[in-house]
Amino acid sequence: MGLRRRCRAARRYVLKADPSRQWRLLDLQAIDTRLDQIAHATKNLPQRARLAELEQRAAALDSELVRARTELGDIEREVSKAESDVQLVRERSARNRSRLDAGTGSAKDLQALQHELDSLGRRQAELEDVEIEIMERAEGAEAEVARLEAEHATLATELEAAKVARDEALRDYEAEATKVAAPRADTVAGVGEDLVALYEKIRTQAGGLGAAALRQRRCGGCQLELNNVEMNRIKAAAEDEVLRCEECRRILVRTSESGL
Repeated sequence: MGLRRRCRAARRYVLKADPSRQWRLLDLQAIDTRLDQIAHATKNLPQRARLAELEQRAAALDSELVRARTELGDIEREVSKAESDVQLVRERSARNRSRLDAGTGSAKDLQALQHELDSLGRRQAELEDVEIEIMERAEGAEAEVARLEAEHATLATELEAAKVARDEALRDYEAEATKVAAPRADTVAGVGEDLVALYEKIRTQAGGLGAAALRQRRCGGCQLELNNVEMNRIKAAAEDEVLRCEECRRILVRTSESGL
């Protein structure tokens, strides 16, 4: 068979399906449309977005808390060193004071002890000033850690609530999807393999909508009104002929509201 003859033969091939099968195709499309809507809603749950936002905040807060705790640890080590430095000076001063009070040694030695005591006193005052400054910084760091820990606890509660809300929403959609999908197998069987195969092929190519009703001279798929030529073609077609919209190529199902 030549190419032209094969093309003419392909053009003459028309899928036939009882009108009741075609009407059931609209039921199948309604099921699949709702399942697609549920899948989209599940993927784009506002509860998911809220949870993602909280998780992002929690990650940032964790990093900030680690930094604050590290800083506090460093300052606490500074406090310990400052306290140790002051204690050493105090002990040295106490020993010298004891020797001076005992009056043992020469006048020159006692004078040297007094001079060292004066120096130690000044040194102790300087170290105590440093110690106070470090302790003030430690108090600020402790307050910051406490603030962040309180915020962390509050955020943890919000996170848990957000997870519960997400899971509840998912369960609701899953329950609805199960209910909606329950009659699909019987509906597919009622439509028939040949018509379902065409429908699935078109649905994949046309964004999930493979079949649409013809209502008031308008295609339910592309929403365009059919002209008189198209309407006359449809009127002349046999009842069991499976029609396609000339514009969007979806299966066009005739109904009592088609306007024929």
